[in-house]
Amino acid sequence: MGRPKEHDEQTATALLDAAECIAEQDGVAALSVRRVANEVGTTTRAVYSLFGAKEGLVVALGARAFDLLGASVAALPSTDDPGADLIQAGLAFCRFARKHPALFRIGVQRIDVSPESGREFAGVAERALAELRTRVVRLRDAGQLGNRPIGAAVWEFHALCEGLAAIEARCLIRDAEADRLWSDALSALIRGWVEDAAWPNAASSPASEMTGSDSAGGSVQHPDDEPARLQ
Repeated sequence: MGRPKEHDEQTATALLDAAECIAEQDGVAALSVRRVANEVGTTTRAVYSLFGAKEGLVVALGARAFDLLGASVAALPSTDDPGADLIQAGLAFCRFARKHPALFRIGVQRIDVSPESGREFAGVAERALAELRTRVVRLRDAGQLGNRPIGAAVWEFHALCEGLAAIEARCLIRDAEADRLWSDALSALIRGWVEDAAWPNAASSPASEMTGSDSAGGSVQHPDDEPARLQ
């Protein structure tokens, strides 16, 4: 008979909940193994056993961010209006950022997150991004993406969502004004894709060949036929 696990999934969830609360209240710099353990009423050994150290907690919070974001988009229904469905994906991002501001800063913005830690949860980020890409593909298949490559459209949409969430987090927009801005901006972006036939051929487009540095220190590519990757 195998030895029972000393620290189970319930303990891991409680520790992550505590870490998220601390990061939300006082920032990532305030995270410590001892403080998280004390918040849950357990030992530092539990934290070390489940997450390794503080950086392990940060990685787990980054992964939690994209697990939640990806699941929220995947749970959305698909209708016969791919444009409206894509807007709903953006509003799901909005709800995530409002409910989990610390996870937004850690996972999406990588604030106070080392490049090495960022790379540790890049795979989870890619899976969440794939859910968005699926909806952009539906828009393309409906003839509503103009000549724009799928990869470029995915990053444009993500960039708009991240920017809106960042502005809202700084309290520059609030309440009804924020709700209206999210809907208007997402709708305008999609309308622009439909009306924009000037995007050059994907084979020669700078965006289809674009490589840059993501905040985890890896490369970001924007091909038309393959999902963008975070490394």
